[in-house]
Amino acid sequence: MNLAVLGAQWGDEGKGKIVDLLTPHFSIVARYQGGHNAGHTVYVEGTKFILRLIPSGILHPGVTCVIGNGVVIDPQALFAEVDELTKAGVDVGARILISDKAHLILPYHRDLDLLSEARRGERKLGTTSRGIGPAYEDKIARRGIRVGDLADPRGLEQDVRDNVTARNRLVQDTAMDWRPVFDRLVEYGERMRPWARDVSLMLNDAMREGRAILFEGAQGTLLDIDHGTYPYVTSSNASIGGVCTGLGVGPRAIGGVLGVAKAYTTRVGEGPLPTELSGEMGRRL
Repeated sequence: MNLAVLGAQWGDEGKGKIVDLLTPHFSIVARYQGGHNAGHTVYVEGTKFILRLIPSGILHPGVTCVIGNGVVIDPQALFAEVDELTKAGVDVGARILISDKAHLILPYHRDLDLLSEARRGERKLGTTSRGIGPAYEDKIARRGIRVGDLADPRGLEQDVRDNVTARNRLVQDTAMDWRPVFDRLVEYGERMRPWARDVSLMLNDAMREGRAILFEGAQGTLLDIDHGTYPYVTSSNASIGGVCTGLGVGPRAIGGVLGVAKAYTTRVGEGPLPTELSGEMGRRL
């Protein structure tokens, strides 16, 4: 049976530990939304691993880890995570598969994130300023750059030039040169090429073969862009519907849903926390 693990609160519920505990019963672990603003902390034989993009299943030999089209990927963060795991003796190799439809977070997205928060002043959302929101904005506006686009340098060049020009119109105190962004993307494309594929097709083929899939969520239900405490939410669907749209699988692919909650609720960033405790008890917790 396929199982989805997601947060039932505002994130930080301990989903990574639960996924790590359950992974031995599955052959595939698939991430379906969010970016590297999520951090799943797992300890293996006393060694601490913080996984922000790669599914927690990577710590189990033989498990295939999928990053779906619903995830926005910062290539620098991805490669740093891969290199850190490799240095720690974790065999990454061909065990990572990335959707060719996943959108990329680029340097100008981080600049636009900082600008957006600064303009809000006291009404800031408390984002991580890692460019995740602007990357999703570009996706919806149909001007985003996807993993699959890295295979077409000519079209990629024009997209980068257009997006950097738009960035420079908004961020007027500094100017960004599109050429280094493009050159770096070409390098990224070479390294990502072995991992990129149609993961929707791969997952559906795997289900027909009877392979069990664990769907790994990030953030939490109350941070869902549609069903959370808007506007103090993340930029993706962190609730169960994100599995289908973020991986390209049908609703019947989800055999069960495991919501993870912790004994007392916390939230990161701005926004309402109705049951927040202050004073001595709050400090103690």
